[in-house]
Amino acid sequence: MTTPETRATPAALTATAAGTTTLGRLAHTAAPIVDPIRAGLLDGWRVVDASTLDRDLVLEADVVIVGTGAGGGIAAETLCDAGLTVLMIEEGPLKSSSDFHMLEREAYRDLYQESAARKTADKAINILQGRCVGGGTTVNWTSSFRTPEPTLAYWASTFGIDGFGPRDLAPWFDRVEQRLGVASWTTAPNANNAALATGAEKLGLPWGTIRRNVRGCWNLGYCGLGCPTNAKQSMLVTTIPRALSRGATLVTRARAQRFVIRGDRVDALECQAMDASGTTPASRRITVHARAYVSAAGAINTPALLLRSHVPDPYGILGLRTFLHPTVVSAALMPGRIDGFSGAPQTIFSDHFLQMAPPAGPMGFKLEAPPVHPVLAAITLPGHGRQHAAWMQRLPRMQVLIALLRDGFHPDAIGGRVRLADDGTPILDYALTPYIFDGVRRAFAAMAAIQFAAGATSVQPVHGAGRSYAGVDAAKAAIGGFDLRPRATPIVSAHVMGGAPLGPDPRHAVIDPAGRHHQIANLHVFDGSMFPTSIGANPQLSIYAIAARLATGLAQRLRG
Repeated sequence: MTTPETRATPAALTATAAGTTTLGRLAHTAAPIVDPIRAGLLDGWRVVDASTLDRDLVLEADVVIVGTGAGGGIAAETLCDAGLTVLMIEEGPLKSSSDFHMLEREAYRDLYQESAARKTADKAINILQGRCVGGGTTVNWTSSFRTPEPTLAYWASTFGIDGFGPRDLAPWFDRVEQRLGVASWTTAPNANNAALATGAEKLGLPWGTIRRNVRGCWNLGYCGLGCPTNAKQSMLVTTIPRALSRGATLVTRARAQRFVIRGDRVDALECQAMDASGTTPASRRITVHARAYVSAAGAINTPALLLRSHVPDPYGILGLRTFLHPTVVSAALMPGRIDGFSGAPQTIFSDHFLQMAPPAGPMGFKLEAPPVHPVLAAITLPGHGRQHAAWMQRLPRMQVLIALLRDGFHPDAIGGRVRLADDGTPILDYALTPYIFDGVRRAFAAMAAIQFAAGATSVQPVHGAGRSYAGVDAAKAAIGGFDLRPRATPIVSAHVMGGAPLGPDPRHAVIDPAGRHHQIANLHVFDGSMFPTSIGANPQLSIYAIAARLATGLAQRLRG
């Protein structure tokens, strides 16, 4: 743990050619940080940057995996450990701790889909997704929850998904938690998270601490910008280095364009090299032949890849029922400093409003406290001019809560739809229905009450013109009259699920319970798109565990 006096600044980061990093003023107390990526490249890992190709490539492997995030990273290690040859395709760049300077202007540009500005078709929801080696695991905030039992029960009763109950998945959760250092966070929460605990406690609401996938964490608070100390046990520093050390090949800045289908099998994967920015297609192409093909590109890009490939979709369900955790934000000013940009970003949560909402009832929501970095705060807060500037000037006193709304359980929960633009890139339509906005209104009221209970002098629900309120009664009265509608109420999400759901019945599922496409024998999906609903919790740990189970089954089948 670092103290405010020794907290590192971006300018304090220095890197050496040998692949080690020191944190300036902390160097006298800490050994140099070994960058496993630079060290591995010096050792001869097979890594191809497609933006530098001067010719087309044809490659072969036992398994090709599209995407290197939670599902792809786990699958790569599992399959390599089984003695199979693995090829990983990643659209984003290979960046590592030596490149992570705790600067928003660099991280959003280099590590996120569409520079952290990916939006739904109507621009009403901003979606944060990773686009780099390690995917979302490189830039997430380390929150690690097992799939909630009510979610698994709903999948079993509604979709007939047997064998995925808590006891069935427990060995897989145990396995990945041990592998990735998932454990209780015993350091005291920063003031931003502590306010959630304080407010909930005063109102008699249950709350808990969030487990994190870290080892030797320095408590800097910049997890979303890439971990500069390699404490976060993302795919970037765990499974992908292991796979590469066991002979896997990684191709970066390569966009998977389509699977070539022959009969009931994939014959090849065709990829397009991207330029150095990763945003513009280059001239070179990569063709991959494999025994098995895995799409782990995330729950927007995987459905889009399958749509571009014209995979069989006899029941017209591919891309439908794509679910977010639509998330709304409440900002508060506290009497003292909060410094929400410092310290572990998410360590406290409350599931009270999830547990009180049965799956088929009003939309439930999970409460968390996100990091409060300047750019992220500035683009989220409503209002303009002096009003907006006044809040930003008081950034050190700003406390923020978010409500993650659980979508996909109610008959009115239709979710979104992934479709293709004229150039083949994905578009997500997501209707913000009265059912969702009812949850939004209740979430705003709950967050305001907690913030005032924690001592806030003013609360601003992130909505409309950005008015703030000096008391809980005034805030709740205003929230009750809010004109909730798309774009007037900013909504964000970092969790995309569904679109290629898992299940035994091909009338309602794209892949079977083994992760195989129902109509294409050697095509698999190992990412969040396999979930038939949102899960009501941060999804990374659920993807890890289920992908480990599915990849182990694939390895056994390929090994005979």
